Amino acid sequence: MTSSGFSWSRLMAVMVKEVIQMRRDRLTFAMMVLVPLLQLVLFGYAINSDPKTLPTLVNLQETGPFTRALVAGLRNSSYFRVVGEVRSEAEAERRLATGDAQFVVTIPAGFEAALVRGERPALLLEADATDPASASNAVAAAAALVRTVFDAELTGPLSHLRGRPDPIDLRVHRRYNPEGISQYNIVPGLMGVILTMTMVMMTALAVTRERERGTMENLLAMPVRPMEVMVGKILPYIGLGYVQVVVIVASGRWLFGVPLMGSLTLLSLALLLFIASNLTVGFTFSTVAKNQLQAMQMSFFFFLPSILLSGFMFPFRGMPVWAQWIGEVFPLTHFLRVVRGILLKGNGVAEIWPEMWPIIAFVVASALLAMKQYRQTLD
Repeated sequence: MTSSGFSWSRLMAVMVKEVIQMRRDRLTFAMMVLVPLLQLVLFGYAINSDPKTLPTLVNLQETGPFTRALVAGLRNSSYFRVVGEVRSEAEAERRLATGDAQFVVTIPAGFEAALVRGERPALLLEADATDPASASNAVAAAAALVRTVFDAELTGPLSHLRGRPDPIDLRVHRRYNPEGISQYNIVPGLMGVILTMTMVMMTALAVTRERERGTMENLLAMPVRPMEVMVGKILPYIGLGYVQVVVIVASGRWLFGVPLMGSLTLLSLALLLFIASNLTVGFTFSTVAKNQLQAMQMSFFFFLPSILLSGFMFPFRGMPVWAQWIGEVFPLTHFLRVVRGILLKGNGVAEIWPEMWPIIAFVVASALLAMKQYRQTLD
């Protein structure tokens, strides 16, 4: 009979047993160490809520000393990085729509003559405001810049213009989200985040569930190929993913007023590829993990950097270059640009294609890896 009192020897026996189990489950132990380390690195080095060196284009309709001083001031600013010039408003519109630039500065014809006459000429600053957080500080910096950028040129007969608070009239056009409503940026992004979380997690349990229930032997005995197994397990979740999208889009439209500027058909095609990318990742995890707990841990290890490095929670251009390179690997990064571009900008195939081919490449790579891992389980 066992004693009813507390026993230190039995307590030590249970503790030793748990330590042995932890040591044998190397994947779980590694996750316990790597996840906190990953969070420290990402939040400590990669996350920045005040993005700088944002890509900026200039539309110079005339050139002169004041124009050159303004462009030089933009180059010297920590918020703007002049990446080139555009020759027309149509080109500026296209570059903003594709995300090549965050800002376009237009200096109209007659700007310098009007400035000399003290008429406060207009200077147009167009900003991609789909992410209000990434544009607000830069717009404020531009407003401060125009007050002092011409001080070196306003000398002699023009020195009286330096006393004015604003020698020029800075007109800011916040494109695609003029009121800076955060829901316009968050709700479309939630579509990608929710799909990533649910699709990866559900399919990660697909094969491990078969093993734990003892039905894996029956599945392996069936005359089905690895590709047939993977597609058969993935297709039902594609339908579930579309159900989630319908709920999110309807809620965003009727509860938060998120605009639907683009084609829903094009969005549906993009969703198919994005859902497939997450499902193939989850299926790959399910072929590697030995149980459902490991599959859940691997899913979380994929989901955490996806949400932090994709530009959903924090401005993508605010991260250091090495973090942006890592973020470009995840399908969520590209899908956020696609869905925001379609819903808020009305983008078409030409505008979203630069973000679609990385998702296609990810689907192919993860599917091949899943097939390789699944074939190993057949031995």
